[in-house]
Amino acid sequence: MACKHIPNLLYGTKYFKINRNGAMHLKVMLYHCLEEPHEEPLPYEWYEKAFPKLTKLTHLLKNVDLIDGRLVDINDHSTVVDGHLERSMHTLKSLARAFLGCPLVQEGSTTKVMASLAAAKCTSPICFSKPWEREPITVNSLTKVCNFLNISAQQRKLVRFTICPQVTQHQIWTGALEEILNGLKFEMDSLNGQLPSKGTKMAQQIVSNCLKFLDTAISYDPDSTSWMRLAPAKGVDKPASHTWEDSLEMFNDLIKCLRNEKELLLHVTKVEVMKEGLSQIKDVLINKNIGYKETRYQESLVQKKLSKTLGHSSRCLFTLLLYYLYGNVLDIEVDLSGGVYGSGEGNKFCLYMGKILTSDAENMVWSGVKQLDRALGLFKFVWEAAGMKGVLELQGHLWCVGAEDRSLTYRGNMFFVHRICL
Repeated sequence: MACKHIPNLLYGTKYFKINRNGAMHLKVMLYHCLEEPHEEPLPYEWYEKAFPKLTKLTHLLKNVDLIDGRLVDINDHSTVVDGHLERSMHTLKSLARAFLGCPLVQEGSTTKVMASLAAAKCTSPICFSKPWEREPITVNSLTKVCNFLNISAQQRKLVRFTICPQVTQHQIWTGALEEILNGLKFEMDSLNGQLPSKGTKMAQQIVSNCLKFLDTAISYDPDSTSWMRLAPAKGVDKPASHTWEDSLEMFNDLIKCLRNEKELLLHVTKVEVMKEGLSQIKDVLINKNIGYKETRYQESLVQKKLSKTLGHSSRCLFTLLLYYLYGNVLDIEVDLSGGVYGSGEGNKFCLYMGKILTSDAENMVWSGVKQLDRALGLFKFVWEAAGMKGVLELQGHLWCVGAEDRSLTYRGNMFFVHRICL
């Protein structure tokens, strides 16, 4: 598999190479290779020229973070729609990955991490020394998680068998749909300052109708007496029953309306993903007036059909898992994919991942810690569902220009803040 290289981020699209003429060549691996690639070390002069650019971008983006594909103002958690800032963010992260491959940066961070872990009697992996460990990863399916953890085909069946009954419960299904629709509604409302297109106006109406329709499907309320509800008496006109196919049609219309709205791409993609589940249950009834027993039967059909039809690679199933674990639905994006390290003791492993920050302010650091914890926790959940042998420790690493090196503990896991410097 061929490895791709990014163009020189400092000098436009040209490549610069150390040769007899003394020019510079930027050769940084960005894409995963099945075979271990040969990475030529960059000359020190490259880092000297690149560091001012990295520092400038860090100051420009100090209040902004890239969270699961969205540019977010870390102070008020609002979505930032700015093409220039988004391109600058991707440039910063690419430059930072190149610096993490610098032998001096590697040596400094490894020494500090191993000292902290030795004191805590934890596994001490050599982190991010390989090019592919510094690549970004978007986690959007169980298949991708299992590939990363090297889970066998037989164990993958166990993962699906274990997870499906939990995440396809009617409450989880309707909750995930509601979260997606509310997220889309919020983003559309946030864009009202701009001149909304005809498609966006229509989409707002469709989302409103979808949410009303979904309210009809949600019959469970622990504080209500819904269990006492009886079916209508014979001879009494019954209200018209709906099926999930009505919702599927609205989702199709919603996608058509927002097909060209780039600012809403993440949410529209999730609407598209959930169509897979809707198509499998389109004949299931939705009606609060059919009596408690019949309603419960229809809800059990939702779980049964989704469990049977959503496969291991299904992004719909993965979205339900995200909602089940964390209450949100956007795919998880990790700046530095890291890897799994075996301690040599046979029963202890360490999963480590990393994030690149634009500031070492407390709110930025803790936001990064929580994002990494969510990604690491997901992988550990799948590891345990697969019945993998051995204890899996979790580690998170955060990198920032000018940061103070330190270690943090969150939910029983260790996180390390590293300084990027020359």
